[in-house]
Amino acid sequence: MTTDPDANQQPFKVVVVGAGLGGLAAAISCLRGGCEVTILEQAPAISPIGAGIQIPPNAARVIQHFGLEQKIRDAGAIQVNANHLKRYKDGKILCSRLGGEKWIRDFNGPWYVIHRADYHGVMLDEAVRLGAQLRLNAKVVDITSSGTPQVVLEGGEVVPADVIVGADGLWSATRDIVLGQPSPPVPTGDLAYRGTFSRAQLEAFQDPSIDELIKSGCTYNWIGPDRHSVFYPLKNSTVFNLVLIRPDDLPEGSRTAAGDVDDMRMTYEGWDPVLTKIISCHTTVLKWKLCHHEELRTWVKDNIVLIGDASHPSLPYQAQGAAMAVEDGLVLGLLLARLQSTTTERLPDKRTSYINSILLLFESLRKKRTTTNVKGAIANRYMFHMHDSPEQEARDRELAEADWEKPSRWIWADIGYQRKMLGFDSVADTNRAFEVWLEEEGK
Repeated sequence: MTTDPDANQQPFKVVVVGAGLGGLAAAISCLRGGCEVTILEQAPAISPIGAGIQIPPNAARVIQHFGLEQKIRDAGAIQVNANHLKRYKDGKILCSRLGGEKWIRDFNGPWYVIHRADYHGVMLDEAVRLGAQLRLNAKVVDITSSGTPQVVLEGGEVVPADVIVGADGLWSATRDIVLGQPSPPVPTGDLAYRGTFSRAQLEAFQDPSIDELIKSGCTYNWIGPDRHSVFYPLKNSTVFNLVLIRPDDLPEGSRTAAGDVDDMRMTYEGWDPVLTKIISCHTTVLKWKLCHHEELRTWVKDNIVLIGDASHPSLPYQAQGAAMAVEDGLVLGLLLARLQSTTTERLPDKRTSYINSILLLFESLRKKRTTTNVKGAIANRYMFHMHDSPEQEARDRELAEADWEKPSRWIWADIGYQRKMLGFDSVADTNRAFEVWLEEEGK
């Protein structure tokens, strides 16, 4: 802990390990609350990587809280008009969630789709604008927590902090330090092909069904035996994103590999001709092994805390992975900011001694929330990948009857579950929890 007698008048020093979306959200939230932030990123440069990403209403409200919604839109984000589930063989729509203004009414926020690099660029620019010190080529090799917490970089440099945030993703080194043992993620049995296509490529088919897809401003999920695919627009509908999920055939220990385009196309043979036409645009492809992690016993050790995929990676079947990470970052920053201002005014002699307690409060809040997401993603995987069968026929009938008013056993179409997931107010929930914590600590 900090022992400087003037520390009670100084802002908390927060070191964020990892400059992904969760780490940047934590940096922005902490900076808005008056903390000092250093971001340590092991990559030598920030490169535009990835493909499409979805920003559901709960994550859109984080962006709104940061005052970044217009910048996201200016970066090419598209407000989604609807989500559609489609039958894999013929493309028949099984169920739709109408979006646009209806999402704002039902879930208090819009649903956006955007290229990951554009989203990341807006967040990075904001963190730097607010005063974050971004350090590239800064690989963390150790963290010590006795006395003043310190990050040790490759080369021996030591970076002190009041709080260390492990936001270093699925293959987190910080997680190993918190748990005290290696903790590699576990393969899910699935892999993903990801790619983007230009509007011109798709319009060249001169197919009215494809033209309808690219003009709709909607997301589409084809669901079928052991597989599903997701298609939606990016960059103001000048580019389109396609993700194909299928059984994993990568060797043990590998994360990515060059894919065989013909093999990929054969994997979806017999699917909707519209989808297979789109797939045929692929000329090169990479395969990603999809991994997750068993629920961690703890996310906190002394003044070190894990967030995002470092603590709760889940199956990507609910468009909530990045959303959970940015919620984590928002909540962590809100709690640290409130602790900083409250203890400076009311409990200055115990200011830094409360940090671990507030990190444990963060953990308790976020575990409940992210467990809901993890279980929901598992449930969607089961529903999406169902083989043709009487159960699948019953599923399709029940989805067709969904009216977004009565409950459904399929959470994708269950209004109660969706309100809990998409309508969640991170700011209000955090502030309520802090007031309860403060009342207990003040006794």
